[in-house]
Amino acid sequence: MASPAPAPHTLADFALAAEQALDAATWAYFNGGAGDEATLHANAAAWQALPLWPRVLQPLAGGHTRVALAGHELAHPILLAPVAHQRLAHPDGEWASALAAAAQGAGYVLGTQSNVPMEQVAEAVLADPGRGPLWFQLYWQADRGFNRALVQRAEAAGFEAIVLTVDAPVQGVRDRERRAGFALPPGVHAVHLQDAPAVPPADGTYCAGLPAHAPTWDDVAWLRAQTRLPVWLKGVLHPQDARRAQQLGVAGLIVSNHGGRTLDTAPPTAQALPRVRAAAGDALPIVVDGGIRRGTDVLKAIALGANAVMVGRPVAHALAAGGALGVARMLRLLRDELEMAMALTGCRTLAEAGAHLLDPATAAVWEQAGPR
Repeated sequence: MASPAPAPHTLADFALAAEQALDAATWAYFNGGAGDEATLHANAAAWQALPLWPRVLQPLAGGHTRVALAGHELAHPILLAPVAHQRLAHPDGEWASALAAAAQGAGYVLGTQSNVPMEQVAEAVLADPGRGPLWFQLYWQADRGFNRALVQRAEAAGFEAIVLTVDAPVQGVRDRERRAGFALPPGVHAVHLQDAPAVPPADGTYCAGLPAHAPTWDDVAWLRAQTRLPVWLKGVLHPQDARRAQQLGVAGLIVSNHGGRTLDTAPPTAQALPRVRAAAGDALPIVVDGGIRRGTDVLKAIALGANAVMVGRPVAHALAAGGALGVARMLRLLRDELEMAMALTGCRTLAEAGAHLLDPATAAVWEQAGPR
């Protein structure tokens, strides 16, 4: 009788277990990037390349991982990013990952391309007093009326913010996925887009006319006027875009390169984050994703100016490896690693995490100014 597989102890363990559980084409879909996958690999490498400088003999009594984000206090700064088609990983799909997020006090962002209706997800988690924020991610559709209806549906279901993805006017050139011959199997579809109007034809052949229907800054202003919910922008890397978004009054920014799935050779998010923070100033909330696989990565993101982080692919990995319990364990592991990294760098709270953890030359300036 074969012995049971050992429980995953790291996010990398979950990835190995998921690769064994999924067919090759589905694995390529969840894990592939654009082009030569330079950005995909650079995301994780950039976090790993940043050294954390330990501090010793610091007072640590009463420490915690709580953070403030968009007017709410979170138990910890980890959210689950919108990941499409989660029933490819597990039959319970987004319902399972949302339940796990609520159980672990993590924020949850449901994707437009969910396989589970938003109402079912909201019903499963809204009553949980320990849950994190519940947001709905919007992929812009060609018809404004359909976008309005989708946002109003999210409002009615109890979602608390709209996350507009702005970095994918067209799909990236995902070679690994194409080589594997990936296609959605029967029974797996984007339930929120079943009634979406067909994209009207556009003149010219530039990306088959798709960019003609991509969102613009005017559409962001329009969207803000259609909903009482705060609107976040996901996919901002350039400082000038951060300034423009702030001028339009968005609720916050998510520094993201779509997990390396759109523009290959785009900068890793660890490199973009401090530039976006400098452009936006201290007041605008910023979340970052892309390659975060360790609690040390979470701490580095906070030190570079993020208020919180998101993880995406690890959700699919943990779902495939263990369903809702797998996702809950993945989140707990990441949080435990964060707590240990905080203690070993002398941070009682995340408010004490700053650039001095990454560059000792800034320590004197930091200690003079005090935590941000």
